[in-house]
Amino acid sequence: MTQNATTTATLAGGIQMPLVGFGTWQITGDECTRCVKDAIAAGYRLIDTAQVYGNEEQVGAALRTCGVPREQLFVTTKIWFRHFEADKALASAHESLRKLGTDYVDLLLLHWPFGNTYAAWRVQEKLLKEGKARAIGVSNYAPSQLVDLMEFNEVAPAVNQIETHLLAQQKELAAVMARKGIAHQAYSPLGSGRAKEMFDTPAVKAAAAAHGKTPAQIALRYLVQRGISIIPKTTHAARMRENIAIFDFQLSAAEMQALAALDTGRPLIGLPQDGAKAEAAMRW
Repeated sequence: MTQNATTTATLAGGIQMPLVGFGTWQITGDECTRCVKDAIAAGYRLIDTAQVYGNEEQVGAALRTCGVPREQLFVTTKIWFRHFEADKALASAHESLRKLGTDYVDLLLLHWPFGNTYAAWRVQEKLLKEGKARAIGVSNYAPSQLVDLMEFNEVAPAVNQIETHLLAQQKELAAVMARKGIAHQAYSPLGSGRAKEMFDTPAVKAAAAAHGKTPAQIALRYLVQRGISIIPKTTHAARMRENIAIFDFQLSAAEMQALAALDTGRPLIGLPQDGAKAEAAMRW
């Protein structure tokens, strides 16, 4: 029996966002359609994509043929920063809706804090008012960028999607987001290439043995137990089922403390204020 990710985070306006979703970065073509359908069959109801992933059409094909009504799914896409000028942002958002085959997305994000973010944000506000997006937010925004965006615009971001895992827990940024009422969503929750390093730690091994769970399930449960939404990615149906089966146990306070101590404070990808990482993003 598969477990359904019914636990949710409440966004601005009372919108319920599943705490566990399925990420589609680097999954393309027919494999993407198959993976999204497998994920939905395993109980996932949040599906995350982006314009730059090049797979919105394949995600849309899965949404249409998965057998689950659209209103029971939570679909996220992201406007790429190369499209942030107002006309481009609006046109690209409508193109995303066309590719996804839906009249609206549940969450629309600005993808990286580069370019004309103000123009793109105001396009998102317009789409929110028109019902083309149920909620709007950002991805990879630093604390100062969040504060700036909120100060000079009408609508506050509902979500900031950032690299978050046991080795990069984003504690300072999370504290700012909590004060501002911005939901924390983690991409790369299994370490962005650092999974072995994470899974080999005594704290993870001990918790896995104590609960009869895998190291991956411990890493994901830690985030969810902190109220952080996660979007793990895999192309294997068995791992999809493993990643969602994290609601039948709870980590103790001592285990949470031991896992919190693994934080290195250094993301590998999502650090826009780092010049080298910003330059790397510009090459995408």
